[in-house]
Amino acid sequence: MPSTPLVPVLVAMMLLTGVCNTVLTKFQDMQCVRHCDSADPRKRQHFEQPVLQTAQMFVGEAGCWLVVAVFKLYRRYAGRSSSRSDGYEPLATTIDSAVNDDSRAEPIFSQETLGPVAKPLTSLPDGRQHLRGWRVVLLALPACCDIAGTTLMNVGLLFVAASIYQMTRGALVLFVGLFSVIFLRRRLHLYQWLALFLVVLGVGLVGLAGALFADTKAVPSAPELKTLAFRALRDAYGVARTPEAVRTIVGILLIAGAQVFTASQFVLEEWILEKYALEPLKVVGWEGVFGLMVTVVGMIILHLAVGRTERGRYGYFDAVEGWRQMTEFKSIGITSLLIMISIGGFNFFGLSVTRVVSATSRSTIDTSRTLFIWIVSLGLGWETFKWLQVLGFALLVYGTFLFNDIVSPPLKRCMVRRKRSDLLPQEPVEHM
Repeated sequence: MPSTPLVPVLVAMMLLTGVCNTVLTKFQDMQCVRHCDSADPRKRQHFEQPVLQTAQMFVGEAGCWLVVAVFKLYRRYAGRSSSRSDGYEPLATTIDSAVNDDSRAEPIFSQETLGPVAKPLTSLPDGRQHLRGWRVVLLALPACCDIAGTTLMNVGLLFVAASIYQMTRGALVLFVGLFSVIFLRRRLHLYQWLALFLVVLGVGLVGLAGALFADTKAVPSAPELKTLAFRALRDAYGVARTPEAVRTIVGILLIAGAQVFTASQFVLEEWILEKYALEPLKVVGWEGVFGLMVTVVGMIILHLAVGRTERGRYGYFDAVEGWRQMTEFKSIGITSLLIMISIGGFNFFGLSVTRVVSATSRSTIDTSRTLFIWIVSLGLGWETFKWLQVLGFALLVYGTFLFNDIVSPPLKRCMVRRKRSDLLPQEPVEHM
């Protein structure tokens, strides 16, 4: 990692915005919007608008264009200032730049001279064709996958705690690995298959903890750990049939299933960026624009077909009711604005960190993000401590680290002598 003092600040801001996004979204889901004065908590209706939350996510991603515009103005201003002070105009260095009038107006910046903040706004000179014109529409494909994945995860978050939501998203590495083998013709070694199995096992234990111990209030003591397995078996049949457990199981399945669409999004982005070059922040911006357009059209169609009917009123697809709740309830409106800002900030800071740190550091940072979300949820009293969740999280972390070569395989026969190729060799685009 470079020694620049900006890197720790970027990492801290990436963690802060990433944690804030999940915590704020869960806080928004907990806001009461109807029958709030009822003495029976079961009659109180909370904010449940996952499609609208997907739209606000794309607004945050589309907001990355503001950063791109500011950087472009800065480059143009810096180029004019340097040319006036030096007394000469910067010359074009390639045939393409001589043809393009806009490139002569901007100074030439190399990757070495750019700071970590500006690197997401530039593409690498690796010989790929620049993504422009009608080809930009290709980014609508991963954007549509993002719509499906994010909406399913927002629905799942309604049913589970924030930490379980974040940990279940760890199943992403499983589907990325499988899809990379099937569609991108990558190769997985034996220890990587073992890592994927551990990830699945960890996600399963996290889900089991949420389903079996949803109503636990006390923190288990050491003697209780010895009987944890027996308690789980004894209570599994009875607890799993309760409405709370069913909601938790459904939420976990929705979040885990959403990772199929998220993995498809990553693989599509890899397929596109293998052929075409585009600044990472512009990739996020274009996906935000296309995603917002498709989401708004989908919201209108679903509202007319389902939301305005008697059965669909106050449901997920009642866009008019969702907009009313967002504008009339100050807490929902403010959190929506903060979520948009946190998503845009996470993409910017995440891409800045991605350009200057290794894959090992990125995996560690993302794991820290999950841990912080868990700590914040415990501190706010939104959930209780569960030892089974600790075990699942440990397996999830170990499997992820093993898959990314952060830790060595447990058996010597699993060692790979030659350097393995990355599943997604292009620089990854950060997403929530």
